[in-house]
Amino acid sequence: MGVFTRFRDIINSNINAMLDKAEDPEKLIRLMIQEMEDTLVELRASCANAMAGKKKNERARETVLKQITEWENRAELAVNKGREDLAREALAEKHRYQERADLLAGEASQFDILIEQYQADIIQLEEKLAAAREKQRILVQRHVHAQHKKRMESDIRRVETTDAFLRFEQFENRIERMEAEADLINFGRKEPLKQEIELLQENDKIEQELEALKKAAMQNKDKDPLP
Repeated sequence: MGVFTRFRDIINSNINAMLDKAEDPEKLIRLMIQEMEDTLVELRASCANAMAGKKKNERARETVLKQITEWENRAELAVNKGREDLAREALAEKHRYQERADLLAGEASQFDILIEQYQADIIQLEEKLAAAREKQRILVQRHVHAQHKKRMESDIRRVETTDAFLRFEQFENRIERMEAEADLINFGRKEPLKQEIELLQENDKIEQELEALKKAAMQNKDKDPLP
């Protein structure tokens, strides 16, 4: 497959659609990136060759243009010397070099078109390669995250179903029972100081009631008529 055929296939490819259909997206995108990198190397090499060809063409044109000028000067000299025969031959040589110059000029135009196309293709492929590398980075991150999540979920399920987890729950229940039993030991019992204070409060109530009774009795006595 030629470099341009591969390049067009890559540029026209829809990376997302290909990845959606792939059984192993990471492997596919690695292969795509490798293909893009190889194609990019070939495109740059071809572009460099075209640029080298253009420089060679320019040097050849400079040489031919000098020859045209020289043969034109020779034709003028021959005319001035009255040698029309030599002037005709000089002009014929000038025309041959002119034809060569015209061919080189056409070649230079082709080199310009080719170099411009290579450079445009290189830019397109670099953009496509950058997008593929970004896609690869995202896929790798998702893959790593998926592996971690799978391992974590597996660990959680394994812990939940192990005897150790069950024993831990039993131990926790035992501690809760012990705490409840400790609370029941002192349930209904009052502290000595608290009992004394409550007793004083109770005595005060009794004394108050007693005083109230005594006052009521005295009032009733005062109300009784004398005999």
